Amino acid sequence: MDQQDIHTGRAALWMTGAIGSFSAMAIAGREAGLTLDTFEIMMYRSLIGFLIVAAVLTATGKWHEVQRARLGAHFLRNAAHFTGQNLWFFAVTVSPLALVFALEFTSPIWVLLLSPLLLGEQLTRIKVLAALAGFIGILIVARPSPDTLNAGVISAASAAVFFALTGILTKRLTRRESTASILLWLTLMQLAMGVAAAGWDGRVALPAADTLPWLVVIGLAGLTAHFCLTTALSLAPATVVVPIDFARLPVIALAGMLIYGETLDIWVIAGAAVIFAANYANLVLGQGRKFRIRKT
Repeated sequence: MDQQDIHTGRAALWMTGAIGSFSAMAIAGREAGLTLDTFEIMMYRSLIGFLIVAAVLTATGKWHEVQRARLGAHFLRNAAHFTGQNLWFFAVTVSPLALVFALEFTSPIWVLLLSPLLLGEQLTRIKVLAALAGFIGILIVARPSPDTLNAGVISAASAAVFFALTGILTKRLTRRESTASILLWLTLMQLAMGVAAAGWDGRVALPAADTLPWLVVIGLAGLTAHFCLTTALSLAPATVVVPIDFARLPVIALAGMLIYGETLDIWVIAGAAVIFAANYANLVLGQGRKFRIRKT
């Protein structure tokens, strides 16, 4: 077994952790949503995340990596993530889990379209075709009509847009900021946002004894999911990691069917396959000849 095979195997193991973490967070979010609203869930999640990050920074002696020079950029990034995560938590409480995950996979499509505006990157013909194919996949999944277009579908689709913004703004931050700094301001700022949003009516619900474990799962899974995904991408190329990540869909579809009695919608699976194909084509072929969009 050569070194590349070893790295690929390790990446697959880390992706197993990411898939399990994302799925656990979705299930825990639905359970916590029975007694708490999404703002309260985000507030408690951010509190748990902040305590974990602060403990890790203290244990590893990396507080010196936390910078305060770009708080405005951190605020924009965290406002986008806070909005997207609230929409996502709402979606998992009112929509089939497989549908939410399928629409979440459209986030790279939005990155394609927003990167030229926010990062100054250029589009290629393959990227444009991938974006068009991705939107076809969205239409297959959502099948917009008065009967199928509801708050859950709109929330899940909108969450993907805000996750794309989060990814782009994170990429800009990583040019000058460490992971420790990004995670610390992520949890601290979103804790403040959660307190403000949850307490706007003067009332913040305390978690019941049977809800508290779900909040701990959300806080831990939110951190471990992204850590596992980032680690996998450091070990293997995206063309290897992305197909493994797509396994989240059948895993969560099976979980939804076994735990909540959700039916397996063939249109969701078909649309998600189109979205995956569009994303994968962009990864493999997206470095083609570039062209600029004319400004009118």
